[in-house]
Amino acid sequence: MGEGLLQPMHLLVIIGIALFVFGPKKIPELGKGLGDGIRGFKEALNGNHAAVEQKAVEAPKQIEEK
Repeated sequence: MGEGLLQPMHLLVIIGIALFVFGPKKIPELGKGLGDGIRGFKEALNGNHAAVEQKAVEAPKQIEEK
């Protein structure tokens, strides 16, 4: 049932749907947000709480500027 779930054609369809739903300008912002989230999660796992708290303070300010 799960064989070939992530074949190239399936990935193209998923990317096409994402472009249709979010638009080409929003995709890079979503990717950046996802990357920042993953980076923050890794820093929290490594015990770097000061950096995580600093980013948590800066993130709302960046959103307000847009």
